[in-house]
Amino acid sequence: MRAIQFDRYGEPAQVLTLREVSRPDPLDEEVRVRILASPINPSDLLFIRGLYAGVQPSFPAPAGFEGVGLVDVPGRHTHGFARGQRVAVLNGEKGGNWAEYAIVSESRLFAVPDDLSNEQVASFFINPASAIAMIRHVLAVPRGSWLLQSAASSELGRMIIKLARHDGIRTINVVRRRSSMAELEQLGADAVIASEEGPIDEQVRRIVGLQGIKYAIDPVAGDTGTQMYQALSDDGHMLVYGSLTGEPIRVGADPRFILSGNRILEVYWLGYWLSRLDDAARRNLFGEIVTLIREGVLGTARALTFSLDEIGAAVKQAEAKGRQGKVLLVPEKQ
Repeated sequence: MRAIQFDRYGEPAQVLTLREVSRPDPLDEEVRVRILASPINPSDLLFIRGLYAGVQPSFPAPAGFEGVGLVDVPGRHTHGFARGQRVAVLNGEKGGNWAEYAIVSESRLFAVPDDLSNEQVASFFINPASAIAMIRHVLAVPRGSWLLQSAASSELGRMIIKLARHDGIRTINVVRRRSSMAELEQLGADAVIASEEGPIDEQVRRIVGLQGIKYAIDPVAGDTGTQMYQALSDDGHMLVYGSLTGEPIRVGADPRFILSGNRILEVYWLGYWLSRLDDAARRNLFGEIVTLIREGVLGTARALTFSLDEIGAAVKQAEAKGRQGKVLLVPEKQ
């Protein structure tokens, strides 16, 4: 079979190669899946650059944590999956979905309803589950409250805007430039602020009042994360789910924010959070995602599609400025 692999950490366009490898056989509790499509997510690119702490590769390493496929060969001790059944594939244990076939633990497969397209199922889990988990479960933001987020123009940022609006939560959304504002407001953002127009904490307090904001979500860190932390109220709670700048959040930048109040700064990682859910909770999360995709709340914007042998162009497009929608890899373009 053909599969994308890399032999060392580095820039994805330089280290990823398409190779002919042996088609693997599943162990007793695994399933071999024929991959139909797999998205290029930020976590995939961090993994290839050696910046993703959650999973460590063994070289030559496969890539691709998420996707959609058809069950090809179920393991002898698997239950509930039949050959040809369409499934969402969360291959977060070691990656491997950027290939014609992937081996996945049964617990990482989710049967999907027929009315969801392959395009939606390919990006079924990582972004939608993160939006639901952060807003509804970890932060548990009450209806009517304000939520502050950075990287609001990203695919996940747009999902957070729509989910928050659906749940009656008001959002303040941080972008770098004013040119992004009108589009996010049309999407349902209650307020959009540009970091180039002044300190984030000062802009936030002009909207919510001097007390600051109680809930915040940040994948940027660095100066953006620091200013968001300084925008928190005395009992504020902030989740950090990425570090796009590769720089730290300076919690002690202002002594007022470490010597008073009861602020919480917490790291969120989907893999860690999911591993602590029991089967019933996972099924409930799955049901939430399906319902919200059907309602148009958590759907993924229409994607650009690349074949496996176009991997260099695909990873460059995935990080292109101004891009909207997921970039999908498919075994072969139809």
